[in-house]
Amino acid sequence: MRTPLDPDMFDPVCPTGLSPIRIGDKWAGMVIRCLEGGPRRFSELRIPLRSVTARTLTKSLRTLERDGLITRAGQPVEYRLTELGRSLLGPMDAACEWARDHWDELLDARETSPH
Repeated sequence: MRTPLDPDMFDPVCPTGLSPIRIGDKWAGMVIRCLEGGPRRFSELRIPLRSVTARTLTKSLRTLERDGLITRAGQPVEYRLTELGRSLLGPMDAACEWARDHWDELLDARETSPH
């Protein structure tokens, strides 16, 4: 039995849209994080990604699969990281650390930007 995903693993106060570093679409990095600990079913992914619609999550999963970052197999269907997808975890860790180190600067820039 695997450990369930934490429904609050993505802090709502920490919007992913603020980070200038993004892998794939808005949800791809979070999907990769959800799969870091092993394969997951669609319904399991929906728990921490509850703010994304089923249609959008499906589109993101299909794109990640097309790009070779995840695979979809089994009955019931489970999604898992490929070796290529797993190779993104280190760069994602570095990007997250950078964003944490520069969070205040990012917020200041967004607040003072005319766009």
